[in-house]
Amino acid sequence: MSRLHKQLKTGIWFACAVAGLLLSVFFAISYGAKELTLSAVWSAVFHYNPAATADQIIYNLRLPRVIGAVIVGMAFAVAGAVMQGVTRNPMADTGVLGINAGSSLVVALSFAFLPTLSYSSLMLMSFVGAALATVLIVALGASTPGGLNSMKLTVAGAVIAAMLHSLSTGIAIYYDLSQDLAFWYAGGVGGISWDQLKLLVPIIVLTTIWAITLGRPITFLALGEESAVNLGVRVRWIKVLSLIAVVILAGVSVSAAGAISFVGLVIPHIARRLIGVDYRLIIPFSALLGAILLVWADFASRMVQPPREFAIGAMVAMVGVPFFLYLARREGRGL
Repeated sequence: MSRLHKQLKTGIWFACAVAGLLLSVFFAISYGAKELTLSAVWSAVFHYNPAATADQIIYNLRLPRVIGAVIVGMAFAVAGAVMQGVTRNPMADTGVLGINAGSSLVVALSFAFLPTLSYSSLMLMSFVGAALATVLIVALGASTPGGLNSMKLTVAGAVIAAMLHSLSTGIAIYYDLSQDLAFWYAGGVGGISWDQLKLLVPIIVLTTIWAITLGRPITFLALGEESAVNLGVRVRWIKVLSLIAVVILAGVSVSAAGAISFVGLVIPHIARRLIGVDYRLIIPFSALLGAILLVWADFASRMVQPPREFAIGAMVAMVGVPFFLYLARREGRGL
């Protein structure tokens, strides 16, 4: 396949992803318990009238929810792509490896001991939880004979995730927080507000751009550390920068939408299959696909049994769990 043909194919896939995301957003805003026309959506977005019921539904309920799904889906997918590239672990994902569980534990502690914490402070605490979980996972995996590898990282993540989930559950039961924390356990974007988006959007967009700038050295790392060193990559420095980006993306996303797993597991594999192994392309393409997946998962969660809502984390898991088992069988044979 010629270089021009590859570039054309990549451009077509990106165009399809952008178009698919725009159509998904419009569909998710328009349909629900009350169906709305294109003109109603356009009017609510660009000519908001607080006295109109349709405008209130769109602007105050559906629009922040859908934008939240887009931005959180981007974050989890980019975090997964970066982790898979840096660790060379095809099963890497912030949920599977326990990073989300670290954020959830700190959120539970915040609910128990700091109930009046502002959202910006809760986001910071969630970030701290993700960072601590990452340190624990890497330390546990590296402490075994032979050092850290992809399989040990997966097992260490599973162990840490189980421990942190147990602690979170114990705190929720002891301090009677089960109802308050149910949202974070199940995951969902229904509670995202415009005030939260003012913090979420710039942080996630800027961190995603940061991750894209790391795409070239991550591509070399994905070929192996020895090859990356020979190509002039400062391996340790790139790993640190990449993990910081992952922790930021996971921490802020969990603080807003809960511990949604498997987005970062499934999406990067689809991206690599469609556009190749260059992480300068995989990361932004994963962002688009992750946004589409979470928009549709959220739409399905509120349409299964309206007006009740199904957990968005469960909707994503229906795709993610079989995919994880497939990867485990292909890669592990011992899991």
